[in-house]
Amino acid sequence: MIMWELIKENQRKSWFLFMAMGGCLLALGYTIGVAWVPHQDGGILGMMMAALLWFVLSLISYFSGDSILLSMSGAKEVNRHVHPQLFNVVEEMKIAANLPVMPRIYIIDSPAPNAFATGRNPEKSAIAVTAGLLSMLNRDELQGVIAHEMSHVINRDVLYMTFAGVLLGSIVILSESFWRSQYYSASSRRYRSSSRDNSQAQAVMMVVAIVFAILAPILARLFYFSLSRRREYLADASAVRLTRYPEGLASALEKISRPDIQLANANRVTASMYIINPLKASSRNMVNAFSTHPPVEERIKILRSMMKGANYKQYAEAFSKVKGNASLMPSSALADSESVPLRPSTASAEDPRSSKQKARDLGDLMRVLNNYLFISCACGLVIKIPMDFNRKVLTCPRCQREHDPRSARPAPARVSPG
Repeated sequence: MIMWELIKENQRKSWFLFMAMGGCLLALGYTIGVAWVPHQDGGILGMMMAALLWFVLSLISYFSGDSILLSMSGAKEVNRHVHPQLFNVVEEMKIAANLPVMPRIYIIDSPAPNAFATGRNPEKSAIAVTAGLLSMLNRDELQGVIAHEMSHVINRDVLYMTFAGVLLGSIVILSESFWRSQYYSASSRRYRSSSRDNSQAQAVMMVVAIVFAILAPILARLFYFSLSRRREYLADASAVRLTRYPEGLASALEKISRPDIQLANANRVTASMYIINPLKASSRNMVNAFSTHPPVEERIKILRSMMKGANYKQYAEAFSKVKGNASLMPSSALADSESVPLRPSTASAEDPRSSKQKARDLGDLMRVLNNYLFISCACGLVIKIPMDFNRKVLTCPRCQREHDPRSARPAPARVSPG
């Protein structure tokens, strides 16, 4: 019950920021309309065009947003055979979260560790993780990351943030279109009106439109980033409640934030969807007000301050302790008196593989994602062959045994620990 109250209260608070972004879009459309159309209906026309742009992009996002995001990220859907441990962890968190349907599981062919969730609703959702994440984290840490992404699905963050992102994109498109139109407007402005008063009034509106075209995207980004940061904190709190092991997520965040590896397919549009900002370190070190994520050091410190339990109240207390008297958690979180004791670490969570073996398994997993086939030789060597391999016989380079390439399988038995 606390979960649903928490979600509703968080959504009510977020609606103010969302409507403020909508106000920026309509005001920008009105200002540009008045500046460019020399009659009293110009502002209304500008607002209608801005609203139409928002509506069309929102329709596309609602029906195809998850597919577009997964495609942009280079994510490929996988089955249990490719990475059984990942499927087991997602199933555990699906049961713990009481999610009605198992999310689709995707892997991104990248050594940069990261993850995100997408989907229209809990019945139609997907979780994507990078190959680098799977090779780097132990089971407890992977569980923390999956619980965080599952929390975004449960908390209805995914669709909400998608629409907020579309709204921000609409503002940016409208602003940039206005700026580009300035290069082609000099000749057309001569024919608009010969009245000096009208020309002066229009010049004033043009200046106002230019100023607002600069400010509107900045304000919209502030609102959007505020929404994103609020939901990251809540997803951390929900993840801890699901796993009852804050150290798992804290350790995962620490490992993910450490490597300075660029996620090739990430960009400013998709950055806020990931558990850690996937852009370069220089982007992560921007002023906090313009960051899509809360400072990772603060998130880790909050999680490691939870010593008494894993309910929302205890997260809120840890949050206030780290951030001073500040609190982004809704008041319903403080009413969470249900006992959620912390659990010890899982002994089997420790990964027995050496660094060399992890690197090797990561290479195998990335080859699976790129449709390589594998043959396991009796000597213990796993031979990788591309899909277009056209020889009739394959000789093992270690023991010289001959193999039929038609016996190759999509994934070797050791791609991932079970």
